Amino acid sequence: MTEERNRPVGRAQQDPGAVAVVLKGYPRLSETFIAQEILALERRGFTLRLVSMRHPTDRKRHPVHDEIRAPVSYLPEYLYQEPLRVLRGWWRARRLPGYAAARRAFLRDLWRDRTPNRPRRFGQACVLAAELPAEVTWLYAHFLHTPASVARYTALMTGLPWSVSAHAKDIWTIPAWEKREKLAEAEWLVTCTRFGADHLRALAPQADPGPGRVRLLYHGLDLARFAAAPRAGDLRDGSDPAQPVRLLSVGRAVEKKGYDVLLQALAELPEALNWRLTHIGGGPLRGALERQAAALGLAGRITWMGSQAQTEILAQYRAADLFVLASRIARDGDRDGLPNVLMEAQSQALACLATRVAAIPELIEDGASGALVPPEDPAALAAALARLIAAPAERRRLGDAGQQRIRADFDMKSGIDCLAELLPPPLGREAAE
Repeated sequence: MTEERNRPVGRAQQDPGAVAVVLKGYPRLSETFIAQEILALERRGFTLRLVSMRHPTDRKRHPVHDEIRAPVSYLPEYLYQEPLRVLRGWWRARRLPGYAAARRAFLRDLWRDRTPNRPRRFGQACVLAAELPAEVTWLYAHFLHTPASVARYTALMTGLPWSVSAHAKDIWTIPAWEKREKLAEAEWLVTCTRFGADHLRALAPQADPGPGRVRLLYHGLDLARFAAAPRAGDLRDGSDPAQPVRLLSVGRAVEKKGYDVLLQALAELPEALNWRLTHIGGGPLRGALERQAAALGLAGRITWMGSQAQTEILAQYRAADLFVLASRIARDGDRDGLPNVLMEAQSQALACLATRVAAIPELIEDGASGALVPPEDPAALAAALARLIAAPAERRRLGDAGQQRIRADFDMKSGIDCLAELLPPPLGREAAE
């Protein structure tokens, strides 16, 4: 690394170059919205360098991951696993002009949050600052919690500008002081729901509280990848045991997804209604949910598919009659933003039943483009399920309206247009439209 590269880079003096995208893990089946953004930016001509804090754990990949050409580097997931690399990184980072400022910021953070997580992020930042390619002129983190911490410390060491995309858990599970300080230092923040944007704008520096620093940027969908497909004109209404209504839910088995509430609601459905549920997704609560389903006498009606690639998930959307998601606010404050699976289901004209929580009402208007019930209310969810299972014409109406809404308002192109304006322009090439 040259001495010129070690000097802080003034914003006005920077040439457009590569953007280092700091990720918690890559690739991840549950983060297709990040992968589709990376691919779209590449197609606009941006040079990206992916930096992942964790190695992949999913056994499968989405097709979009194989289309991305950006190289991926992995930071030491735990500092003790690569002690020599961490030591070399720290030795080189401490010579950077901004190291003292980064160390002060880290110690302030550690005083308020005395967990092993803080030293780990500082150590990862030292490695990243020491190993960052000379062509990188911007740091862009996905998630406001740990990836933004690594990007922030690295930016302080190197003098590079940084920005962040905030989503859901990262907004609601970190303290207000941390959000305020990151908002004060980042060039800009984008977030995928109006619900989250309003919250973060209230914490932004008073000199710049408006949309300039915090921007609403819906992820949207790559509608070429989720092309509309004709739906079968089925008349399944739950009355025929040979033709059960096919329910589908896609989501990780974690508390905020409310799958225990969904199982309670399913157990309250009239015995005469014929239905089957398919669940797609991994997660730590999967075993507990299967045991709950067995205790409720539902085991024979539920298929647990585990994590699946996008092609299989798309096939399941097209085969299902009703999509259901019982999102809730978890005990630690974690909650959904605007679940991409709802947009994906609606893109296929699949009627959606969800809960009135977080940003879901920004997508689904109850009775118009889907159905909403209160969270944590198995009786209300069961009543809505029973009504929609028995009403194929109503499902078709809601599915068609949801699909029209997605195609009119949630095409990912507008979000990529926004990002392309915020990031430094591609070096030496025209941005492809």
